[in-house]
Order: sequence, then structure tokens, then C-alpha cells
Amino acid sequence: MLNYDEIFTTSLENRTGSLADNVSKNNALLNRLQEKGNIRSISGGSKILEELEYGEGDLTWYSGYDAINYTPKQLFTAAEYSLKLCAVPVAVSGEDLLKNAGHEQVMSLLEKRIENACKTMCNKMSVAVYSDGTGSNGKEIGGLALLVADDPTSGTVGGINRATAGNEFWRNKSLTPDTAMTSSTILKNMDKLYMQLSRGNERPDIIVAGSDLYTMFEEALTPLQRFSDSKLADAGFTNIKFKNTEVIYDGGHCADNKMYFLNSDYIYLRPHKERNMEVVGGERLAVNQDAMYKIIGWAGNLTMSNAGMQGVLINPTTTTADGE
Repeated sequence: MLNYDEIFTTSLENRTGSLADNVSKNNALLNRLQEKGNIRSISGGSKILEELEYGEGDLTWYSGYDAINYTPKQLFTAAEYSLKLCAVPVAVSGEDLLKNAGHEQVMSLLEKRIENACKTMCNKMSVAVYSDGTGSNGKEIGGLALLVADDPTSGTVGGINRATAGNEFWRNKSLTPDTAMTSSTILKNMDKLYMQLSRGNERPDIIVAGSDLYTMFEEALTPLQRFSDSKLADAGFTNIKFKNTEVIYDGGHCADNKMYFLNSDYIYLRPHKERNMEVVGGERLAVNQDAMYKIIGWAGNLTMSNAGMQGVLINPTTTTADGE
């Protein structure tokens, strides 16, 4: 007699072993964080801490025996992000098991259910990367709409109120032109925001765009300007370079009228090491149903340690690429 629970668990664990990697490969930003080693697990606690450097020490110009000034300063603080949890159930009814009796039929049935659950997790996480953290009554992760806000002078991120005087360091850059952008004006606005986010050798290393602005940007370029990153292209992401920074199309996830200019050195995905696309719990049988189910679980959050190096370009109205 087939041990359905054992087959179910083994099949699910075999697929979820690579699910965390598949989630990162499904999203341009997470793919970049994976490359940089910025997907870093946490081991416990109700909060995820990110240390922030927001001040500078003293430098004294001197000669001879001049005193070198030293005044103790608070140069570091920490942002505290909440632990968020999500799960995708995989269910099989007793009737389905009876209709698919036999090892091969059961395996085929389970594979289809598990494949659907894995696709669901990948797609839902990609959407959540752009969220503002208010979804599901505030239980969703805080994505780019929160970390790189349209209005960076309001709201609380990582426990730090951006509206409070003295917390200006925790505000991202946001640019909304007075009039709707077209293919004739988008480049100058991209250049303006890019310059605001460039400091020394630091600058945005990835720009993600929704449908309208990516199309507008593409039409603004001449064929000779259209260089792309082959590595990203091989990973399945449509991209064109702007000032040697990849501009990546993420339509369907990123808002159509937005472009996020990101320095991914300061953005992290922090999954819990015990709940990173794992099969949660043991055998689960519905109390009042003839069914068996498992849960694929994830816990963590998207975090940031430097807001001032992140920016968003917003088209004030949704237009077609030629401005019509």
C-alpha cells in the first residue's frame, strides 16, 4: 500500500530545495542581490536589524604640535524591520488520490500540484518586492514602494520616522517632473535623478522600470546607444544600459509609471534560515475534510541600510511612449 504522506513529503522537499534560488531568478532585483551576496539569512528574533552609517567622523588639518580635535559622535544606528511570514498550501483530496491510484499516477498528480505552488510562490514574491508593506493588513513584506517611497518625507521605515527632523539621512530621492514625460524628455529626467544619486564612485547599479517608462526610454535611444548586459539577458531579463547601469523591464510587477534607481549594495533580502521556502510541519490532515495538505513557508523581509542612495522617477500621468 502506498504511503501517500511519505511520497507527498519527499516530492515536495525535492522541489523546494531549489525554490529559494528560483524565486531570486524570477525577479531582477533579487537576482542582483543574489549575485552580490545580499541575500543573508537570519537565525531568530522578532526583528531584523540593519546597521546604518549616517554620520562622518572628524578630520583636522594641522601642522607641528597643533591639537587634533576629537569629539565623540554617534555615527551608527540600526533600523529594525519586522519579521514577515507567508505560506502556500499544497492540497490533495482523498477523492483525487482514489482517482489516481498507483505510484505513477500519484506522482504525476503531486508534481502538478507542487509545480503550481512553486510558481505561485515565485510570482507572489516578485509582486511583493514592489509592495508598500500594507498588503494583507500590514503582514506583507515592505517592498520598494515603502523603502524607496514616492514621498520620502513621510512614513516610518525600519522603525525610523522619515518625517522627523534629524532623520533626513533616511530619505530616498524622488523626482516627479511638472509635466508628463515623453520619449523626448525622459533622458534628461533620468540624468537628473542619476546625478542626485551619484557620490564619488557610488551610483545606481540597477534601474527597474514598468512598461510605460521602459518603452519610453527605449524609444528615446538611437540604435547605437542600445547596449545590454548579456548576463542579465541570459537570465531572461530585458535590459538596456543607461550610463553603464542596466535598465531592466519588469512590467507586470513594477508600476507602469515608475523607474526605481537602486544602489543594491544597501538593499538586502533577509530570509529566516529555518523558513526559507521550506516544508513546514509534518503530516497535515484536514479535521473535517477528506484531504491531505502541506505548506511551503517563508519568513523574513526586504531591508535597506542606506536610503539616500536610492531613488524613484515618477511620471505624473500615464501616457503612451510618444506622449500622445
